[in-house]
Amino acid sequence: MKIAHIGVGYWGKNILRNLFILEQETKKFQLKYIVDKNKENILDFIHNNFKENANEILNKVIIKSDLNEVINDQDLDAVLISTPAATHYELTKLALLNNKHVFVEKPLALNYNQALELHNLANQNNKILMVGHILLYHPAISKIKELINQGTIGKLFYFYSNRLNIGKIRVEENILWSFAPHDISVILYLLNKEPIKVFSFGGDYLNKGIFDTTTTILEFDNGVKGHIFLSWLHPFKEQKMIFVGSEGMIVFDDLTQEKVFLYPHKTTWIDGKIPVVNKAEFKIIETEKSEPLKNELIHFIDCILNNKKPLTDSEESLRVLKVLELAQKQLDSQTHNTNFNNFFNSYVDVNKIDINKKVKSELKEVFVHESSYIDENVEIGSGTKIWHFSHILKNTKIGSNVIIGQNVMIGPDVTIGNNCKIQNNVSVYKGVILEDDVFCGPSCVFTNVYNPRAFIERKHEFRNTLVKRGATIGANATIVCGVTIGEYAFIGAGAVVTKDVPDYALVVGVPARQIGWVCQCGNKLIFENDYSKCSYCNKEYLLIEGKVKIYLGKYVIK
Repeated sequence: MKIAHIGVGYWGKNILRNLFILEQETKKFQLKYIVDKNKENILDFIHNNFKENANEILNKVIIKSDLNEVINDQDLDAVLISTPAATHYELTKLALLNNKHVFVEKPLALNYNQALELHNLANQNNKILMVGHILLYHPAISKIKELINQGTIGKLFYFYSNRLNIGKIRVEENILWSFAPHDISVILYLLNKEPIKVFSFGGDYLNKGIFDTTTTILEFDNGVKGHIFLSWLHPFKEQKMIFVGSEGMIVFDDLTQEKVFLYPHKTTWIDGKIPVVNKAEFKIIETEKSEPLKNELIHFIDCILNNKKPLTDSEESLRVLKVLELAQKQLDSQTHNTNFNNFFNSYVDVNKIDINKKVKSELKEVFVHESSYIDENVEIGSGTKIWHFSHILKNTKIGSNVIIGQNVMIGPDVTIGNNCKIQNNVSVYKGVILEDDVFCGPSCVFTNVYNPRAFIERKHEFRNTLVKRGATIGANATIVCGVTIGEYAFIGAGAVVTKDVPDYALVVGVPARQIGWVCQCGNKLIFENDYSKCSYCNKEYLLIEGKVKIYLGKYVIK
């Protein structure tokens, strides 16, 4: 098996060192290419770290400055990527499109949608796509999972993780994306579930918009809560995770020789009312002594050779990215939200909004095509279907069994009733309300400002439009803002509505004018002596003082 390694920077050098060692130890692969924009960087590393064998190594490997120079090599089986995070998506996609197995350092991509694309591409091409969540290959983490599963600390209550240091400070990505993937992957692995709520806040002190410190709070459906504190503006280095349970506590300290400590502290109650803490001496938990990075690379090679699913495959990475994007959304809202109380009320409920702003699996009995976008604080009723390339903006409420076609935009702050059908290429702007059973034909238009100008802000002049129950708006019709369209009214195709439309009225033309009446079923009514019976569904109507009323024998109803 022949592989290429891309990126010989700060972390890439560690990967390259292990690859040279594993190539000799295992004899399972050949490191054929090393790729880095700075070829001198590769040469310096090899000469400094493998002095006696430097020439031998350089005679066997091919050094290139661009992945495109080697990706078409049919003998190349796999690519390892340890370049800056912003390049991961592009390089991984290039490798997968050329049928290579890929190991890529975390994060897989800088947003969920890109990662999902890579995940699907790897599955389509039947290729291994593994992400460098290195802590899951740490023997200490395996031991902690074993202890928690065995009930050593009883019921897990709380966890917290501190990943702190002074520098290395990055300017291309904030600390959430640099450090948090490690901790999030561990928490999801140990609990074997995703959080139901995520909250994050932080500070961007050195570069505006690049957070130097963040605290992210996670809550799970079994009552477990915890926080992850990250900082590269800290007086000393600390990498510690603590798990608090009903029967004890586990400490993972990655900077000490012994990694895992068990504190069998627990609390008892006197008369069921007075809590008493019972402290106990800590115990060192023995763990295997092996290098996590080496374990990780061995696992990648093994998965390729034996067609195994990686522990940290792209599916696992998607779960991590989902939490990251929710946390980032919180950080973004912090930078734009001047109201302290509103910010802290914006705690994100994962059950209401999917991280990639899709609700395909998050809202029960709701279908959202993967190309569509759902903003925060959107309510969608069961049975609703949202098709290709549509966008539902924030604070919008959509009822049950609604059909939303292709390229539809709704919101913000719009209410859509039950059983509505909104056909392709329709925009339903703020100020528009659709009651139940409304039909909006293809490319019909709603406006919300009466006299718009591109250079004058008129959001405070929005006029409300109400479309009542059962109304139909034909294809390419235009509804000028500030009108009410009555129940079961029928707006003909291409009409321009500039004034209120009565219940059951049939209007056509530019500007729209009434030319008759329609039944609830949409069939045109013919009145004789103010009475009509629908020839399609047999409903009866009376015309009373210019208004259509349903007639049921001796009863007249609206």
